[in-house]
Amino acid sequence: MDDALARNIINFSSLAADLQPEVEKEMRKPVKQGSIIMALRRYHPKRSKFNAKNFRELGDMIVRSGITEYTYLNSQNIIACKADLLNEIKDRTGIFLNYSSNVQESNFLVSTSLQPIIEKIFIKEQLVSISEELSSITIALPEKNTKTVGLNFYIFKLLAYEGIPVYEIISTSNYFTIFLEKEYVNQAFQLMNEIKST
Repeated sequence: MDDALARNIINFSSLAADLQPEVEKEMRKPVKQGSIIMALRRYHPKRSKFNAKNFRELGDMIVRSGITEYTYLNSQNIIACKADLLNEIKDRTGIFLNYSSNVQESNFLVSTSLQPIIEKIFIKEQLVSISEELSSITIALPEKNTKTVGLNFYIFKLLAYEGIPVYEIISTSNYFTIFLEKEYVNQAFQLMNEIKST
């Protein structure tokens, strides 16, 4: 709905009629259709919306293969293991390592060449899952990406329409990385490259 509103292709009267029963249920009283239409016309997010034209502003795309994901249950030693891993690989170049955690689990996305090191350091930790042969596409984001509504949504929508499942996502201030099973990476890259070039 937001995308259609941003493109001014919605019939507000029909949308208001469709929303009226839900709005009245939420408000617990009758609501005039005209009030809903006025509210819809006033609904304009302050930030700009991402659209197909903005896709051209995205920077270079980098494809990387040979990534393995490890997920471990958190323990008292998990941070010390992470420190050991960083110390072990501090002099290596050209490798990929990303670490994230929540209250329950810690997740490591690493170059497959690091598998023996990971498995040695984390041998006493409880492995939840391991996924091999992942690939990633990293996209450089436009300068004002944090003020643009729908950038990530637009990328996910494109991939979903083509039936491409996203395995994992990482984003920083200036880069957005999606992880895919290797059989989908070429299709995803071609799709985004085509749209970026049009």
